[in-house]
Amino acid sequence: MKKIDLKKELKPLYRVSAKDVVQVDVPAFRFLMIDGKGDPNTSQEYAQAVEALFSVSYTAKFMVKKGPQEIDYSVMPLEGLWWADDLSAFVANDKARWKWTMMIMQPHLVADEVIEAAIAAVRSKKRLPGIDRLRLDEFVEGRCAQVLHVGPFSEEGPTIERLHAFIDARSGLAGKHHEIYLSDIRRADPAKWKTIIRQPMQ
Repeated sequence: MKKIDLKKELKPLYRVSAKDVVQVDVPAFRFLMIDGKGDPNTSQEYAQAVEALFSVSYTAKFMVKKGPQEIDYSVMPLEGLWWADDLSAFVANDKARWKWTMMIMQPHLVADEVIEAAIAAVRSKKRLPGIDRLRLDEFVEGRCAQVLHVGPFSEEGPTIERLHAFIDARSGLAGKHHEIYLSDIRRADPAKWKTIIRQPMQ
């Protein structure tokens, strides 16, 4: 059976140093996505989105593994795009006004038909509330800067400031604040959580 480690293949994008902010070019990838709004710590909508994304992503993985291709791959990490209509919501840490798109990249080897079959299987077996909000879409970021943050989400401020300073010295901010969650926060010590902070550049 062939095994694929996408994070290893995409090392410049998913194995990032906390020491230096770096510039990268992010090509088009396919993602399962769910849009929503509200505090991720308390929002039922957010919890339902994450559950649906992982359930379908793992179902698709096992369909490919057991199918004629017999390819085993690691499910990619949860990612989030974050923004607000009024940026003061971030300054004030008013999470109730935050908007988000949560998403998980789907490997190119997973056909659209497999994703559709995985969604149908999860819908019939688990009846998850978030399943009907799922969509499969292509996402392109292009020129970005990124850095690894180690520690709780609440302590991201200085890391984000470093990232923005790097961008401001070269061009300007563009697009949405992007986070990639490399740690299982249910099990890992918050002091060791690893999060890639990525920001598109003009």
